[in-house]
Amino acid sequence: MAQKPSIPKGTRDFSPIEVAKRHYIIDTIKEQFQLFGFHPIETPSFENSDTLMGKYGEEGDRLIFKILNSGDYLKKVDDALYDSKDSTKMTSKISEKALRYDLTVPFARYVVQHQNEIDFPFKRYQIQPVWRADRPQKGRFREFFQCDADVVGSKSLWQEVDFIQLYDSVFSKLKLDGVTIKMNNRKILSGIAEVIGASDKLIDFTVALDKLDKIGEEGVKKEMLSKGISEDAITKVQPLFNFEGNTTEKINKLKDLLNSSEEGMQGVKELEFIVKAIQTIPLQCATLDLDVTLARGLNYYTGAIFEVAAPENVKMGSIGGGGRYDDLTGIFGLKNVSGVGVSFGLDRIYLVLEELDLFPETVAPVTKALFINFGEAEALYSLKAINKLRKEGILAELYPDATKMKKQMNYANKKGAKYVILAGDSELKNETFTVKNMELGTQNEMNFDELKALL
Repeated sequence: MAQKPSIPKGTRDFSPIEVAKRHYIIDTIKEQFQLFGFHPIETPSFENSDTLMGKYGEEGDRLIFKILNSGDYLKKVDDALYDSKDSTKMTSKISEKALRYDLTVPFARYVVQHQNEIDFPFKRYQIQPVWRADRPQKGRFREFFQCDADVVGSKSLWQEVDFIQLYDSVFSKLKLDGVTIKMNNRKILSGIAEVIGASDKLIDFTVALDKLDKIGEEGVKKEMLSKGISEDAITKVQPLFNFEGNTTEKINKLKDLLNSSEEGMQGVKELEFIVKAIQTIPLQCATLDLDVTLARGLNYYTGAIFEVAAPENVKMGSIGGGGRYDDLTGIFGLKNVSGVGVSFGLDRIYLVLEELDLFPETVAPVTKALFINFGEAEALYSLKAINKLRKEGILAELYPDATKMKKQMNYANKKGAKYVILAGDSELKNETFTVKNMELGTQNEMNFDELKALL
């Protein structure tokens, strides 16, 4: 018995209606990217391993899909290494390429490689699939699309303001009200670690703090203690566990907490600039919130950090995120090129729109008219009309087989065709068409010009 075919875990097939819905989201995002002055680029699905490895931290590196070398990939592995069965040491010998983990590092590589052809500041967008060897769960897949926009070559905080407006504009177009754009700053996290005397534990401190909404205050304190952060330091950071109020009130609290840290106060100053700008140019459907527990991407973010949360009534992880990176291109030898970027989580946005029933009914193109096939002569007569209709941008098609009428009518119903067009002997003689309105059940005979006008 033939084995039933399947696809790898964490990947999906998409039906025609699902593809149409995905394109609706992509086209909406793309339209706003272009409206905000971004230009498209594309990079290869796989990169050289040394381009990707070491850029995402230890956990991220483990999630990169490696590609085995072509041919006899074990040829370069000596017997001692082979016998040790140490796959981490063997990887560089048997795999020189890997599927991209995100679009940001390949973009940094692109900027460095093409720096002499680029006009700075360079605004680019990129909508392509990425791959992560993650544990599949709701809203988390091993193959998924990222929709990124970045600006490199400018340190101006107006870029951060622009990205918040971009997020708001996209979600407004998708009619997704109630999203929250969470914002933090790496300098603030560094400043907090400094004032509590845990600068050497910055990553441990922020990773634990980032889990506050998942494991609660006691869970975070327990993890901090296990990482060697003192009880005295944890006591000093107590205000962060109940960090409430509007953005202005939160900024004032941070000023009190960080007044002894130069770096921390610089982060507060940057946040204050962005908040004041957004208050002057109010958002349409999103809410901007200052979240001091937000600590994503600390391996490359150096300033602002963003994360977009779905409306509160939807249980979903972040549907977007990004931040400022002052030295990302430095990993490829191009120093002092500041950048900032954001990403939209297409798959999660899809699930949110589906759950809230926000896809328009017209999202999938529907055949306007299906021509019934009565035989060769009638089919040719119909095709001439179909050809003219298509030139007018009207979706029309001919049923391919001259089979039973009932079967063709059932097909028209399943396709959602609004009209069924019949052209038999009498219609050919009179150079007319009989048009059946599938919704009303009415039937009328008309010439081609009348048919075109109707459609």
